[in-house]
Amino acid sequence: MSKEAVFTMKLEPELRAEFMAAAEASHRPASQIVRELMREFVQHQREAREHEAFLRGKVADARDQVRAGEYSPAEDVETRFAARRAQLLAKAGDTGA
Repeated sequence: MSKEAVFTMKLEPELRAEFMAAAEASHRPASQIVRELMREFVQHQREAREHEAFLRGKVADARDQVRAGEYSPAEDVETRFAARRAQLLAKAGDTGA
């Protein structure tokens, strides 16, 4: 990858000194560390946007299902899962688990 862009930033002298010392102690150029941090930040932001879009899609789908009447009332779900829990507990008791 070509390194043609220059990035200038202002920061506190103490932070710069600590960063440069940490970079030297890790035997890596400061510019390499900054590039890695930038890549990680960009990736994190991309993943956050993708996750947000995924969640928005799930919520939109759920709202569409509710509007279409394609859902089960909470009481029905509780009844079904109570029966399922009882069945699983009975089965676990039968196997000696």
